[in-house]
Amino acid sequence: QVQLVESGGGLVQAGGSLRLSCAASGRTFSSYVMGWFRQAPGKEREFVSAITRSGGRLYYADSVKGRFTISRDNSKNTVYLQMNSLKPEDTAVYYCAASRAIVAVTTTRAYEYWGQGTQVTVSS
Repeated sequence: QVQLVESGGGLVQAGGSLRLSCAASGRTFSSYVMGWFRQAPGKEREFVSAITRSGGRLYYADSVKGRFTISRDNSKNTVYLQMNSLKPEDTAVYYCAASRAIVAVTTTRAYEYWGQGTQVTVSS
């Protein structure tokens, strides 16, 4: 079992930056694909970004490409999401997730473990 704890959310003005962190328990962190998803009020949870086990392949939603950067440090059991040039439409609860899947890593169904989420609010 993997437990995930997100941190780093908060309130920021449009154009600002935040860095989310997700700390994972356990000694098998490097065996999981890690993903970030977000959910705004009244909307479905949507894919934001994912990173493969070694960090060699990165995935981004079109809406965040060029503004967000995902990374991981397997020695610290942590995955990060650097968010720059934030927009009001980025406002959501952001969730970290872990997956043993090889395919479909941009979909929620691929992920077995989820964090509790961290709120990101971008003011205009």
